[in-house]
Amino acid sequence: MPPLLLASGSAYRRELLSRLRLPFDCAAPQIDESPLPGEDGAALAMRLAQEKAQALASRYPEHLIIGSDQVAVLDGQLIGKPGSFERAREQLRAASGRSVSFLTGLCLHNARSGRSQVDCVPFTVHFRQLDDARIERYLRAEQPYDCAGSFKCEALGISLFRCTEGEDITSLVGLPLIRLVDMLEAEGIQVP
Repeated sequence: MPPLLLASGSAYRRELLSRLRLPFDCAAPQIDESPLPGEDGAALAMRLAQEKAQALASRYPEHLIIGSDQVAVLDGQLIGKPGSFERAREQLRAASGRSVSFLTGLCLHNARSGRSQVDCVPFTVHFRQLDDARIERYLRAEQPYDCAGSFKCEALGISLFRCTEGEDITSLVGLPLIRLVDMLEAEGIQVP
């Protein structure tokens, strides 16, 4: 089996990939994550996932490199990581009673052959009506300032949802494992 590399510094993605019980290394690529003019969320997520994977190919020429990037979209507008309590509060107020699409780009790049498999896995979160008191209680309890959409679905953030829609809940955390297994199998790697 060729060695696997996760092109990410994210603890969330590292935890997800470890569920597949395959040995892997991690390295965080340095790329410009700015959207291009007129680029929609799905195109942005896929481009960034591929750029992350390919950015490490010269340093890891024998590896299968996994790149992933997630974009959150509300009313056609991209929602980034809030970075602060105030910005997270604004994001959750805007999402209250509404639906947010999470588009997770995934790339498996074979550094030896130069072949890349790229896809985008969508997932939609339908939020409950959230009053300011509930938003503030949640933010003080979990502080999800490094998460697009201002919540951690794998923890208390799930309490903010009315329901969800999608094929792979792991895509919401940032690494769609169901699609990744398909890509690994196309490279000859069986899981389990």
